[in-house]
Amino acid sequence: MRHLLLPLLFLLLNVVRSQDPNIPDPDSILVRGPRPQVLLVGSFHFAYYGLDAHVTDKEKRVNVMEPQRQQEMEELVDHIARFKPTAIAVEADPNTSKLMKRYRDYLRTDSLTRADEREQVGFRLMKRSRLDTLYGVDASELLSDLWNHRDSMQLHPLLDSIYADWDFTSADEISQRYNAWYNSFDDHHVSHTLLESFLYHNADKSLDRDFGAYLNGDFKLGSYRGADALAMHWYARNLRILRNIQELHLKPTDRLVVIFGAGHMGVLKHLLECTPEFELVKFGEL
Repeated sequence: MRHLLLPLLFLLLNVVRSQDPNIPDPDSILVRGPRPQVLLVGSFHFAYYGLDAHVTDKEKRVNVMEPQRQQEMEELVDHIARFKPTAIAVEADPNTSKLMKRYRDYLRTDSLTRADEREQVGFRLMKRSRLDTLYGVDASELLSDLWNHRDSMQLHPLLDSIYADWDFTSADEISQRYNAWYNSFDDHHVSHTLLESFLYHNADKSLDRDFGAYLNGDFKLGSYRGADALAMHWYARNLRILRNIQELHLKPTDRLVVIFGAGHMGVLKHLLECTPEFELVKFGEL
């Protein structure tokens, strides 16, 4: 009995600490009035471009253009529409003229022919919400800017040394566990509806652990090479995405949906949870 009482005592003490009214709430100072709300919608790439570290086996790829999947797409958009968005941002460059042309074609024909989450989800949501603009908030990495800089010939040897063997193909134990998890994601897509898959992708634990994939494997190259490579590449890109979101100059009453590849969402979730500028709304709590 004594062995059971001690853990219970620690648990009760932690609960009391978490509810201690004497601990000030930073938001009493940092948050003033309503803030723009942001809903993150992390998606697998419907077209399976094969550009990510994990490549889905062909027999496990979901054809979102099949009639059953198109019905599921409507269910997915129904769920997101509960958020009542006033703006939609997608994984595209700020110049969205080509996307907007395809959106006008969609309005004219009521037909979506491309397996692209920006169109299958974004266009449907845009039409239903009666919005006329699709914002592109993607960005390049700092690495690209350094590589293409006018002094890049001087930088190339340094960058080459940092990024040697940085290829997302590590065989360490934790990376192998992540490979198994990503394969289980693919299995889940096949056997579940799109909404069920998106609920799984966008659950807090999934997003946090997905971000953790970048903190193993190549992250441990050298003393700091892996950390520096991540900072200049993936982390810099997502910081710039947040900066582009800030540049939308949303009103306090705005509700922004952000549709991106799921791999971005662990970082973006952390950034949006930390800044008092926005209120993050969880996908599973609509």
